[in-house]
Amino acid sequence: MKLTSFTRNGTSGYGVVVDDGIIDLTTTIDDVSDLKGLLESNRLAQAASSAAERSTDFSLEDIEFLPLIPNASKVICVAVNYLAHAREAGRTIGDYPVLFHRHAQTQVGHQQPLLVPKASEQLDFEGEIAVILGKGGAHIEPEDAMDYVAGYSCYNEGSIRDWQFHVHQYSMGKNFNATGGFGPWLVTTDDIPDPDALTVTTRLNGEQMQFGEFNDVAFNIPTLISYVSKALPWQAGDVIVTGTPGGVGFKRKPPIFLKEGDVVEVEVNLVGTLVNSVTNEH
Repeated sequence: MKLTSFTRNGTSGYGVVVDDGIIDLTTTIDDVSDLKGLLESNRLAQAASSAAERSTDFSLEDIEFLPLIPNASKVICVAVNYLAHAREAGRTIGDYPVLFHRHAQTQVGHQQPLLVPKASEQLDFEGEIAVILGKGGAHIEPEDAMDYVAGYSCYNEGSIRDWQFHVHQYSMGKNFNATGGFGPWLVTTDDIPDPDALTVTTRLNGEQMQFGEFNDVAFNIPTLISYVSKALPWQAGDVIVTGTPGGVGFKRKPPIFLKEGDVVEVEVNLVGTLVNSVTNEH
């Protein structure tokens, strides 16, 4: 099942994506007005059942995509998780994952523009696989961790490279307004039983920039879920952005940064393709 968040005629909602459009669930399931609420209330099965009995309410062209979980309590990103990216960055992978937080307000949805900020010309792409938690919990053991996953999506973890390296920690360079793309939809785990089969590809103006297989990561999903849960209890709708493969723009010779008029695609097989144009902040 594919689920997405959107606005239509100025009203936000969520629904099931099918081949010819959207089955709107916004007013269908009692007391659930958004995708995060659907996960919190553990009603994925009800959503699937409702969608199976109905036809589409409107086409994809009738909506504007929101970031998949606009109101996520936590968006936790993993640095230098792919072995190829660690090599190009000159980093040694340690015993524990390098994590940082991204604010939900820095995200935009599918087909929405990423902003090159006034403060920098070094907006870089990072195609990644996003994991969305379907329920909360603390002190989770790795062998139990996959039970907490609702599904997967695409993420462009746009980074302002000069600001990222102002100081030792990454936070400012990872949290500029409207620099992270998230979507277009969540594909539930029943359709992707083995996340190690996932790959991520990033294209800039149609040219492949990155490719990575998810089995090339140092810290897999169970490890990440378990590690974070020892410090912060997970909540339904939380997001793990699992790291980027090799090929990022600022490590190229010469470096490549995003500019107005560019189009970036992040494709995750078995999920779909996140597409964002690029424009300047005004």
